[in-house]
Amino acid sequence: MKKQKLVAALLAVLLAAGLTACGQTATSNELENGVSAIEDAMSTSNKNNDSVQDTDDLREGTSADTVATPDDFPAAYNYGSGKIEDYSRTRMLEKLPAPQGEQTVLNTAVDPTQIQILYLWEKGNVPAKTSFTAAMTGYFDNWDFRPYVTAIPVRAGVRPKGAVVLMAGGAYQFRGNYTDALPTAATLRELGFQTFIVDYRLSPYTQEEGALDVARAVRFVRKNADAYGIAPDDIAVMSFSAGGIQAGEFLMHYDEDVNGTALDENYRSDALDEIPAHASAAGMIYSFYGRLSVGNMEPDWLAEGNLPPTFYVYGTEDPFYRQFQQQYDVIQSMGIPTGRIVLDGWPHGFGSDGGWVKDYAAWLEDVFSQA
Repeated sequence: MKKQKLVAALLAVLLAAGLTACGQTATSNELENGVSAIEDAMSTSNKNNDSVQDTDDLREGTSADTVATPDDFPAAYNYGSGKIEDYSRTRMLEKLPAPQGEQTVLNTAVDPTQIQILYLWEKGNVPAKTSFTAAMTGYFDNWDFRPYVTAIPVRAGVRPKGAVVLMAGGAYQFRGNYTDALPTAATLRELGFQTFIVDYRLSPYTQEEGALDVARAVRFVRKNADAYGIAPDDIAVMSFSAGGIQAGEFLMHYDEDVNGTALDENYRSDALDEIPAHASAAGMIYSFYGRLSVGNMEPDWLAEGNLPPTFYVYGTEDPFYRQFQQQYDVIQSMGIPTGRIVLDGWPHGFGSDGGWVKDYAAWLEDVFSQA
């Protein structure tokens, strides 16, 4: 019963996000409900033991290899130990530093020797179908929020193996960068991957608008592949929880040549739109392809997206465990290359903890070698 209530709460939060994206004003406790739902999913025993499949990819999770904040990270990027036992609400709601001035992916030269923060869209030219005004309050972001990307390069002297574009989860109410994306980016960086964290649009915006933000980030990485020392096709999208659903929307409907004009007739295409938004692999970390907390299990629908190789990571105590299992089986039956790690006894929201990132990195390197 407790598990059913938790799933219902998560569905209610995401449904509310869909309603506000259609123009309704956020309720004062919408963000609070979203945070509480994620906290419950991280701590609740969901009693899935009756349906846990004993497969080769089921393992005991470990924190032995979990990477704490690297010694060369600026203080503003201190996320702590990276272990789920040290997560807090304050850490979960912490926001990454925003760009300074008007530095964008179009007007700023990339510098692969340091962390860079760049707006994804030029001022006054952000494609949107949602009207978010100053009178609308109670959201994680202010009405004048502009999506941005944080580029975190590999250490000096490391030969890059590829790039990973990351989107944190947060029930479309917040972005848990300091518990999801940032610790994982730090770990992948140590393993030789250039990493890029996308601060995509949340409620009251729609899933489609956020997908354009993901596409824009992929275009940016692809355009600057030489500067980052990678092959243009060696780009993956990796996302957590609601961020994974966001990445799935991108891969299903807003990749390749689709740009901002698909949603906004007033959007003015620019030079970056000439670059295909192509990702060669996906990482679904306690997430799936679908909408509003419901994974899509229809092969015909999934086939429309021409989906890339996909790696799933989730715990047996996650309230969506059965949906993850089911979609993995569907994706695999469709002939899409897959990988998977299932952490026995682990809940939702463990971020980079659990000992899975090295396996994902090895799988990704293999996928890139075959691209």
